[in-house]
Amino acid sequence: MTTRHTRRPRVRATGAVLAGTLALLLAATGCSSKAEGDGKGDAADGVRTGPGVDDDTIKLGALTDLTGPYATLGKSIVQAQQMWADETNAEGGICDRKVEIVVKDHGYDVQKAVTAYADIAPDVVALPQVIGSPVVAALLDDIQRDKMLTFPQAWAASLLGKDAVQVLGTTYDVDMIAAVDFLTRTKGLKKGDTIGHVYFEGDYGANALEGSTWAAERAGMKVAGQKIQATDTDLSAQVSALRKQGVKAVLISAGPAQTASLVGVAASRGLKVPVVSSAPGFAPQLMETPAAPALAALLSVVSAAPAVSSDLPGVEKMVASYKKKYPDSPVDSGVLSGYNAAKLIGEDLAKACEAGGLTREDVVKAHRSQSNADTGLGTPQDFSDVNRPASVETYVLKPDAKAVGGVVNAEDAHTAPGVEDYLSSR
Repeated sequence: MTTRHTRRPRVRATGAVLAGTLALLLAATGCSSKAEGDGKGDAADGVRTGPGVDDDTIKLGALTDLTGPYATLGKSIVQAQQMWADETNAEGGICDRKVEIVVKDHGYDVQKAVTAYADIAPDVVALPQVIGSPVVAALLDDIQRDKMLTFPQAWAASLLGKDAVQVLGTTYDVDMIAAVDFLTRTKGLKKGDTIGHVYFEGDYGANALEGSTWAAERAGMKVAGQKIQATDTDLSAQVSALRKQGVKAVLISAGPAQTASLVGVAASRGLKVPVVSSAPGFAPQLMETPAAPALAALLSVVSAAPAVSSDLPGVEKMVASYKKKYPDSPVDSGVLSGYNAAKLIGEDLAKACEAGGLTREDVVKAHRSQSNADTGLGTPQDFSDVNRPASVETYVLKPDAKAVGGVVNAEDAHTAPGVEDYLSSR
């Protein structure tokens, strides 16, 4: 889909002038743009506009982590989305407007994120990036009230069911069902076995545990859970506990530092069992650490997105462009995730423009009208049902230090057995 559109005839109605004057008065008096309808009006080309959009510019927001546990991921996403904006603007923009991305760093601190949202919300039309399940959870009421289309870089099922919030791809529970299926198909796990699951406290870990527990019970196995904090980086105690419980495999839904510690400690203590990580638990930098040999031997990753080393033409083109633009930065899953989200929001904006409006409500409506959105960067997605994941197909990736992004596709996207039963039972 092209993102360039011819401007509509410049028709200035008296009502539009009054609406613009009122918006200026409200801004001058410090009024929030959060009230429904606030800031709306017609641009010079006749397109309906609201917060974040004027005659020349479309402003998008990014609430990211550049200084916390996901700083590496945050940097990749920010750069990938800026690359998309630069490419889009070079081709004429969207609706004959330049795209600008306003970035705020919350450092994975919920209170900082709440403050950052308050700062950014009056000035942007949508959020193609918000990192962190707890952050999104804290902002849900504001996002819904503001009707601000938001793409979390988080995949908790608790974020479903909100018209303005779109989880892209699968959810953590769906991926963990695929992980258990992968273990039974390829690693010899069977009825009666115990699977360990190390997981972050909060929506991320809790949702992943839901999926693993459901799948294990279905297969006649049980899950031994180990809850950890985002600040826990030495998992020696968890490895010892899981070893005593005789686990035949371990799942981990945490961050890269925790994955490295788990796998490294387990290997050094003789717990050489298969480990499967949720996608946020891997970063290519891990393959440059002392844990790299153990990771290559024991770890697999379940992901809604393919490896950045994939031979999909869209992925190859994106990787080449990113390497040229940011030659000193690694190409990781955040690049693919961020670029994909930006492309999708660009398509939403273009579709909204075609329908005559770029208000927040227009953008949400355009987004929800798409039932087969395909950027060429993974599986097609269906955004029409707010209560279902946009996709139920999971990739399995394998660490490879020689590959771009440190991983390769081990299994292409597929729907694991039982996923539909699970979703219908919720």
